[in-house]
Amino acid sequence: MEFNWINAFGGGVMALMLAPNVVYALRCPGQKNKCRNPWVNALEQVGRYAAIALMVFPLGVWEFGFDGVGRMLLYLAGNGALLLCYWLFWFLYFRKPTRGRALTLAVVPTGIFLLSGLTLGHRLLTAAALLFGVGHVYVTLQNAPEPD
Repeated sequence: MEFNWINAFGGGVMALMLAPNVVYALRCPGQKNKCRNPWVNALEQVGRYAAIALMVFPLGVWEFGFDGVGRMLLYLAGNGALLLCYWLFWFLYFRKPTRGRALTLAVVPTGIFLLSGLTLGHRLLTAAALLFGVGHVYVTLQNAPEPD
């Protein structure tokens, strides 16, 4: 299976990932970032926006798709399971914010980006996922509630 110049499934995944973040931003306005390391903050943001864009647009890839049915099924089932986990932990986090839940909400999107990059053979997406993951976990640990 190959995609054209846009990955609609990746766009759907991004919309489903961003929805609870928008709800959180509306419910908790004025949240301050406690991470004071500008390099890590920049790393997180570059990784975040690069991964979001590369989930939808196959920049830097000549043939954007799967080299077999197994990878396509892993992409679909893996992203579905990770999205379900992500939404579940957002639900739990809305009920009671904890450090463990916050950390899970940092790791799962990284897993979605990594799984997508690896199964699609998209090296730039994989690299962006790693940048985002390192930065996001660090920043989350700086901002998360005290240990459970």
